[in-house]
Amino acid sequence: MPTPTAFKLEYVTAVLSRTPASLDALLRGLPEFWTHHNEGGHTWSAFDIVGHLIFADRTDWMPRLRRILEYGESVPFDAFDRLGQVQESQGKALDQLLTEFAKGRDACLRELQGVNLQPTDLERRGKHPALGSVSASQLLSTWAVHDLNHLHQLSRVMAHQYEDQVGPFKAYLGVLHCDAHGA
Repeated sequence: MPTPTAFKLEYVTAVLSRTPASLDALLRGLPEFWTHHNEGGHTWSAFDIVGHLIFADRTDWMPRLRRILEYGESVPFDAFDRLGQVQESQGKALDQLLTEFAKGRDACLRELQGVNLQPTDLERRGKHPALGSVSASQLLSTWAVHDLNHLHQLSRVMAHQYEDQVGPFKAYLGVLHCDAHGA
């Protein structure tokens, strides 16, 4: 069995390929109570999270991988707009976003497969505007963990909606004790 830290593209794509179906199974058809409320302040709702994942797939992961493969560190990545989904999701229904996410993710994964990355490609480096030098394998690993981060966030946001209704059981529900990790 490989060590937990070994990079394997098939491990990354195993997560990335399942995220749309996971979100669809959890969110499609739910009342807006669950999908359009956040944890207060500038936190995100399930609707915002799905929109963010769509926006990131379109403007971040594959464009940055292409930049690494074409230019290396000589041309830095474009800055990522963490709130880019706000404008793009306006006027759309969540079910529409879920369908859009599934189609977009499928296109990204087909493109990733078509790149036919070799081990030397995974070691190639690009220039992140805030973090500096990053490898292709780090970028791809981050893409999968980014999905998992937002799945975690989604469960936390949804659980928050019933925080007061669970009464004393709150003591046993770790998801209600998890501090928000930003939007």
